[in-house]
Amino acid sequence: MSFMIPSIIPAAINHLLAEESWARRKLGAHAGKVACIDAGLLAVRLKVAGDGMVEAAATDAPADVAIRVKLSDLPLIAQNLDRAFSYVKVEGDADFANTISQLSQSLRWEAEEDLSKLVGDVAATRLVAGARTVFDTMQATHQKIAENVAEYFLEENRMLTRPQATADFAGDVSRLRDDVERLAKRIDKLKGNAA
Repeated sequence: MSFMIPSIIPAAINHLLAEESWARRKLGAHAGKVACIDAGLLAVRLKVAGDGMVEAAATDAPADVAIRVKLSDLPLIAQNLDRAFSYVKVEGDADFANTISQLSQSLRWEAEEDLSKLVGDVAATRLVAGARTVFDTMQATHQKIAENVAEYFLEENRMLTRPQATADFAGDVSRLRDDVERLAKRIDKLKGNAA
């Protein structure tokens, strides 16, 4: 079951396309084609207009390209847009899909430029720098927390084991099993000689 996303998606994409004439030309070559981005519960159907911009497509319009993505992969895609297409399953027109892939890797939102129109150049620069600092700090904090939790479960609480420790333990068990088997054979041999 899926529902359609409001017109904010085409508007956001068109905002990016408006700044890049090369991207509009590239996409305009696929005028009339429909792309469906399906994330299970969320679906976006976009049709390429003659000018290279996009518009919402009818829900019953057949898709020339279907891009299926898991909702759980969306944070990974957002974190690494260059590898976005490695997380999705693409079906349909290969040339159209390739164009979408290239555009998704090339088009970037220039937040500082858009903000400067609202608050001026200096404030926009400071806001974007502040946002980057906050994002970097959050990312570093997340990494440090993950490392600390892993260390706690590996060293303090011993709920997890390191792969090398597990391999060493398995090797020790195998050697002990072999030693017990050899000892059992010796005992049987001694019993046979004593009889």
